Amino acid sequence: MSLREWGIDGIFTLTVDNASSNLTTIKFLQRVTKHWNGTVLGNELMHMRCCAHILNLIVGEGLKEIDASVARVRKAVRYVKSSSNRNQTFRNFMERLGMESKSLLYLDVPTRWNSTYLILEIAEKFEKVFLRMDFEDNGYSSYFRSKEDSGGLGSSCMSDFQNCRAFVTFLRLFYNATKKFSGSLYVTSNAFFDEIFVIQESISHLIKSQNTLLKNTATNMQTKFEKYWGEGDKINLLLYVAVVFDPRKKLRFLKFFFSEIYGNEVGNVMVDKVKALLMKLYTFFCFVNSPNVQEPSGGERTPMVGDASDPYVMVHSRYELFLEAEQSIGCNNEVDKYLVENCDGRRDVNFEVLGWWKDNSNRYPMLSKVAKDVLAVPVSTVASELVFSTGGRIVDPFRSSLSPLMVQNLVCAQNWLQATVPISHRQSRDEVEALEEEFHDLSNMFKF
Repeated sequence: MSLREWGIDGIFTLTVDNASSNLTTIKFLQRVTKHWNGTVLGNELMHMRCCAHILNLIVGEGLKEIDASVARVRKAVRYVKSSSNRNQTFRNFMERLGMESKSLLYLDVPTRWNSTYLILEIAEKFEKVFLRMDFEDNGYSSYFRSKEDSGGLGSSCMSDFQNCRAFVTFLRLFYNATKKFSGSLYVTSNAFFDEIFVIQESISHLIKSQNTLLKNTATNMQTKFEKYWGEGDKINLLLYVAVVFDPRKKLRFLKFFFSEIYGNEVGNVMVDKVKALLMKLYTFFCFVNSPNVQEPSGGERTPMVGDASDPYVMVHSRYELFLEAEQSIGCNNEVDKYLVENCDGRRDVNFEVLGWWKDNSNRYPMLSKVAKDVLAVPVSTVASELVFSTGGRIVDPFRSSLSPLMVQNLVCAQNWLQATVPISHRQSRDEVEALEEEFHDLSNMFKF
């Protein structure tokens, strides 16, 4: 009913997490919208699993190996953050040990592994301070001797920090990948593949590690990885098509990846599947848009770019046109022409994939339409609570009872605010804590 009300006559993809209720919803939508005018290939590509959510599941398996160490470090940080006096004691120990750091201790949310990564990344830098407090601060040591306060975990020891330090380096890959997947101001569908490649390579490498902790962690992660992304054929093939639409990679990168991970035989099979799907999409878009789009004739030339008064530039431009014509010989459609040409922009750090397709839409009028839809697919979902408040993911009873119209207005307004004034939650939190410390110091001065 909502889709009809909004004038939406088809759904290309729907990105959801792995809840069973979402699977039921996808099947329902595939069935009831299959014959709508805007349906693409019978909705066979609709289901897009949230890549960030799968990363969470993989990391969750790894965290089980150091769960006790993480819990003890978290308790230590919570003790320091629980009052200004304890925080000041912590700073006094820092000064005695000659430590200086602009980083402030960060208290995580246990149910969000990315915040757990942040607490471990910062806390491990203060290992000496925590260990010294355990020996010299009676309040700290008595707190962890009490089962009621510490939950019977005891204080964090050297091995706990060693475990966390070893895991933080590995966890950083997942943290950076999650941030890329969750981006909203740039294309994410073609970015996922690089991250998955690096993560799978890292997991395979750590399985052979001499470090028992890392080896067990990587083994658990590998099991979960194979469940969702194993053998390459468990991923929506549309994500591979998005990689092909990156002019820096095309099919060559896919062939390299599959051959490196699974061998040449599997690599050739997967490349053939992706190319077949690309041709199906191209044929479908040609059928739907053929009255409105005309392909350029074989003799049509791309305008030359450069200074016409410079004979060297003119010669170079003509040579480029010659190469393009040579490469296009034997190409029956835009797909073959695009794939046979050399990769562009591999060394350009500021390369924009959407800008490239816009600039080359005259050369690939139909294929650019396919690329526009495929590259628009998000590979991750964002918790709905984020649209209500920049202060946290909390939906109070008032907000949860808002009318649909008001919710839409809030979503729109929040989007505008975030677009014009980028907000760094972590930076803002650090600034607030720094101001609190400054205010506390001033208060102590005025007491005298």
